Amino acid sequence: MTELSPSPKIVPPGSPARPARLPLLDVLRGVAILGTLMTNVWIFTAPGSEWGVLTGSVPEPSFASFPSAVESSLRLLANGKFLSLLTILFGVGLAIQYASAARRGAPWPGRYRWRALFLFAEGTVHFILVFAWDVLMGYAVTALFVAWLLARSTVAQNRVMWWAAGLHLALMALLTAALAAEGAQSATPVSREAVDLYAHGGYWEQVGFRLDNAAVLRLEPVLSFFLLVFLFLLGVRLFRAGAFGSDATGRRIRARLLGWGLGLGLPLSVVSSLAGPELFLLDRYVGGPLTALGYIGLTGAVTARIRRPGPLLNGLTSVGRTALSGYVLQNVLCVLLAYGVGLGLAHRLDGSWSPWWVIAMWALVCAVLLVGSTLWLRRFETGPLESVQKWALRR
Repeated sequence: MTELSPSPKIVPPGSPARPARLPLLDVLRGVAILGTLMTNVWIFTAPGSEWGVLTGSVPEPSFASFPSAVESSLRLLANGKFLSLLTILFGVGLAIQYASAARRGAPWPGRYRWRALFLFAEGTVHFILVFAWDVLMGYAVTALFVAWLLARSTVAQNRVMWWAAGLHLALMALLTAALAAEGAQSATPVSREAVDLYAHGGYWEQVGFRLDNAAVLRLEPVLSFFLLVFLFLLGVRLFRAGAFGSDATGRRIRARLLGWGLGLGLPLSVVSSLAGPELFLLDRYVGGPLTALGYIGLTGAVTARIRRPGPLLNGLTSVGRTALSGYVLQNVLCVLLAYGVGLGLAHRLDGSWSPWWVIAMWALVCAVLLVGSTLWLRRFETGPLESVQKWALRR
C-alpha cells in the first residue's frame, strides 16, 4: 500500500505552528492514572483477583451500611470513567505526534508505527508478568489504525468516528439485551482454585494461568474496539478544537463537557449500576465514556481556579508526565501488596477490614506515585519506561 504523508507545509487544523505545552493535559493524565487505579484496586483485592471479576466476585452496589455505601460509591465513580479518560488522552497524544510530524515534514505514520508496535510489546510483557487487565495492547492496535486514518481527510475521520460510536452502541445494546433475556442470576462463587492461586500460589503459576486463559482475559479490548476508535478520534477532535487550552475557547468547550458529562453520563451510570447486573455494560461502556467528558470539564474548572500550584497539583502533573511508568508501577505495587507472592493482604485482611484497607492501599500507592514521580523528574527528563521507549526507538 502506498504511504500517504502530509506535506511539510500542512499543519493539522487547530495546531499552532509552535505549540506551547498544555499543562492541563499533564494534570488530566495524572488524574486518569490514579483514577484507573481506583478501578483496578478492587480487582487486585477481590477473591480470585483477575479471574474472579469475570466469574462473579464483584459485588452488586449496596447502600445498606456505611462501608458498603462507600465502596459502592467509589466503584461507581471510577468504573469505566477513568479508563475512558485515559483513552481520550491517548488520542490527544496521537494528534500531537501527527502535528509534530507535519511541522517537520516527516512521513506519516512513518516511525510512529514502530512506536505503536513497541507499546504492544510493552503491553504484552505487562499482561504476562504483571496484570491481566492491561490496556496497552488494545491501545497499540487502535493507535495503528487511527494513525493510518489521520493521513486521510477530516471528513473521513469524522465519518469513521461516528460509525464507530454507532457500532459500539449497537453492540452494547445487543449484549445487554442478551443479558436481560437470561434474567437476573445470583453471582457464581469464584472457584477455589482461582482464589488459592492468587492467595497462596507461586508467581510463575500466576503467569502460566494468564497465558492459559489469555483468550478470555483479553476479551475486553476486543469487545470495546469500536469504543476505543471513537474515543481516540474524539481526543484528536478535542485537541484540534482547542479544548485543553487556557484561553476562552478551551474554557467554553470544557464547560460544555462538564455539563453533558455530569448531567447525562453520571446519571446514566448511576441508574444502570443500581438497576442490576444485566446493565453492567451500559454503566462501564456507555455511561463511563460520557462521564469521562465531565471529568475533563471538572478537572479544567478546578485547576483554573488554582492560583498557586501546591504539592497535589504538582504531583498530578509529574504523574501525568510519567504516565506509562506510573501505570505499570502502580500495578506492580498492587501485586506485591495484595497477592500471596507479596504481602498477601487480600487474603489476610478480607472481611471485617473491608473496604477501608482497600481504600488505604489505593491512597498509599497514589502517594508513592505522586512523590516518586516528582522526585524522579527533578533528576531526569522523562519516566524510566518512557526513557527506555525513546532509547529503543532511536536504534
